[in-house]
Amino acid sequence: MTAAPALRFERVTVRFGDRLALHDVSFAVAPGTFVALAGPNGSGKTTLLRTALGFVAPDPGAVELLGRTVDALRIVDRARHVAWVPQDESPRDDVRLGDYVLYGRFAFHGALEGETAEDLAIADRALRDVGLADRANDGILRLSGGERQRAVLARALAQTAPVLLLDEPTSHLDIGHQLDLLGRVRALVRDRGVTVLAAIHDLNLAARFADRVVVLSRGRLVADGPPSDVLSTELLAQVWGVVADLRRDARTGFPYLIPQQLLTDPGRPVGAPGRGRVHVVGGGGSAAPYLRALAEEGYRVSTGVLPLLDSDLETAEALGLAAAVEVPFAPLGPAARARNRELLGESAAIVVAPFPIGPFNAPNLDDVLPFAGRVPVFLAGPPGIAARDFTGGAASATYAALRARGAVEVLGTAGLLEALASRPTAAVAAPAPRLAAAPDG
Repeated sequence: MTAAPALRFERVTVRFGDRLALHDVSFAVAPGTFVALAGPNGSGKTTLLRTALGFVAPDPGAVELLGRTVDALRIVDRARHVAWVPQDESPRDDVRLGDYVLYGRFAFHGALEGETAEDLAIADRALRDVGLADRANDGILRLSGGERQRAVLARALAQTAPVLLLDEPTSHLDIGHQLDLLGRVRALVRDRGVTVLAAIHDLNLAARFADRVVVLSRGRLVADGPPSDVLSTELLAQVWGVVADLRRDARTGFPYLIPQQLLTDPGRPVGAPGRGRVHVVGGGGSAAPYLRALAEEGYRVSTGVLPLLDSDLETAEALGLAAAVEVPFAPLGPAARARNRELLGESAAIVVAPFPIGPFNAPNLDDVLPFAGRVPVFLAGPPGIAARDFTGGAASATYAALRARGAVEVLGTAGLLEALASRPTAAVAAPAPRLAAAPDG
């Protein structure tokens, strides 16, 4: 007898005002499998994951979790059956990492009950699973962006839920840690029977680790099947607007795509040429969620200076964004800084991501200062930079000078988008209207 699906999406449709985010999406996820959810920015991946959590209600349509409709489950029951790793989470307090992971056990206790020995053992195992057991006593704000993403995964694992949802789990990680994290997730599926549905931007990573790949485009399901069947040059051209070569790894047989050039992308929101640009300063994965969020809202976006191989640069390249680039492990040279200042000068707003600041990349922050007061500057992430300042206090002084010139602190991507939309001067950088959904057929 075939096991009932762990997750089932039945003709799911979601609208936000006049915008159609999902249209008639139906598929099921079998227990103990790893399904990758792929698609361009704005294709509906995050919205679909949020319907599985009950955060967004389909109309019409239904989502079933372990045989029960999500909207019929109490919140505490959802927390016991499905765990969630969001795309971007910015803790405000420097809570001890071990205690942060224990948050995943709250659904198993009454309001006045403390953690048990079993809870502590589960949290310890979750930290081992993500390779952070030696950081259990550190404050979470002391972790790098990649480590913090693994900490969020550990908290989700502490829920011991049979279903795990991940929204861009590798967004803050370099390629080595991407392989490491997805390998750990793959092991959870193989060894513990966990069911995983993960939004993954990188099709090659999806092909390597997932049992199935489900592809969305403009809110519609356009492909579903094993990676060897789904990945094709035709799919990449049709959905992403990219010409690519399809090859196979001689050792594993996994398919992989090598992008060659960009075509007109029918699925990506594009800012109108006459509108201003938003420039994002970051590095080390700190800017990635802001680059994606701005692009998905239709803003024109640029970034820099970023070293080659930096994960933020990989995100920028995947989104087709303008960037100022420097060689790795080197001070920022005059040519890269000149290009960065050129992009800053063309921008109608500037975002400073919560990146670690040292002597090599401190000029990125210094070059923002002349523009503060002339265009809106937003300091993203948790307030303050003391834990990220490795310049002997120089970067903290620059931050103070930016605030004195009117820079505004915002928390996370949601806070940034709200702040951009609410400022009168942001009108020149407002997103272009979204493209209408493609007609049926």
